[in-house]
Amino acid sequence: MPGITATIPNAGMVQSSDRRLAHRRGLESDCQRALELLAAACDGCTEGVMLAHGFTIRLMAELVHAGLATATTERVVAGTYAGDVTRLKITDSGRQGVASKA
Repeated sequence: MPGITATIPNAGMVQSSDRRLAHRRGLESDCQRALELLAAACDGCTEGVMLAHGFTIRLMAELVHAGLATATTERVVAGTYAGDVTRLKITDSGRQGVASKA
């Protein structure tokens, strides 16, 4: 209504600690989804497949750094194309993490 204003304290404001917690929860759910995808793939997944599923390079690096996944580089030759592909595979620790969340 024109001419009427109301002030609501902290409306639409999220405290920085709440933002960090929400980000952390989102990161944890992304880690869980990534580990579930890797657990379902007997040969692991390439970096391209992980990216196609919406996972970031940073998340993949965190999984490897935490010991939940391994990353290896493979040489791929297809016709005239030759290039390197990074493949991620879940570790035993990663499998235990998936099992404990189920």
